[in-house]
Amino acid sequence: MSADDPAYRLFEQRFGARRRARMAETMLTAATAVLLFLVAAVWTDFSPEKIYEGLPRIGQYFGKLLSIEPLAGADPVPVLAFGHVFGGVKEPQSIAYWFYRIDVYGTLLWQTVQMAIIATVMGFTAAFVLCFPATGTLMPLRVLVFFLRRLLEILRTVPQVVLAFIFVWPFGIGPLAGILAIGIHTTGALGKLFLELNENADLRAVEGIKSVGGSWLAQIRYGVVPQVLPGFLSYALLRFEINVRSSTIMGFVGAGGIGMELKRVIGFNIYEEVSAICILILLVVVILDLTSERIRHRFIGQFA
Repeated sequence: MSADDPAYRLFEQRFGARRRARMAETMLTAATAVLLFLVAAVWTDFSPEKIYEGLPRIGQYFGKLLSIEPLAGADPVPVLAFGHVFGGVKEPQSIAYWFYRIDVYGTLLWQTVQMAIIATVMGFTAAFVLCFPATGTLMPLRVLVFFLRRLLEILRTVPQVVLAFIFVWPFGIGPLAGILAIGIHTTGALGKLFLELNENADLRAVEGIKSVGGSWLAQIRYGVVPQVLPGFLSYALLRFEINVRSSTIMGFVGAGGIGMELKRVIGFNIYEEVSAICILILLVVVILDLTSERIRHRFIGQFA
């Protein structure tokens, strides 16, 4: 096809017009994003200047953490000398000094993990039950689909900390309030993810079961669940990791776990214990992440 061909010229015109339209759309989108960012920065008092001014103050925490406060009139004590590291529980900056309450921290961390386990199981079960009738491609009753989708939106919209604060009032301070708060939020979050997997499922198996007189539950059980179950398990394990971290935050409103102890030591500026707890939380999260990754790969391999 030569450049003088009318069909070629028409193609070039249409292709150029389409490319210009797409470029204009891209520029408009970028300009809108920049404008929204600037508006949000003004409203939230965000500025690079304040970040630059505040960054040096981060070092003050580590300075107080790694140094020993000298007595009045005494010479400054060196920062974290090697001889301090392996000292006893009364030796400041030693490992034993940081983790002298490891038994208490271990108990509270185990309670935190248990909270996450129970909340994840509750949320997974509720989301599993609700996601199928909330899927438009599987449920013919549009009113029920609309109602359940709005319910899942409400469950995941309210922040977990707010839910925990609400539940502390009737159920008192302790893990129960945190479990209920995390479980409700998990139901909404997993329900959204599950129904999206349902919408992408192949419906040919469902139509086959329906054509031979299978019930709606049979269509879901044998036509949809085998397809989406690996994705459900993967999302549930990911959510469990998130819930472990969320269980830590729940303690700040009295909902049990290691967070209550973390709030206490922060309030008293006990820098060594703050860091010890943060290190233990980090180790637990890393271990759970590695474990859930292995479990996820094992399940996906079995169901693939």
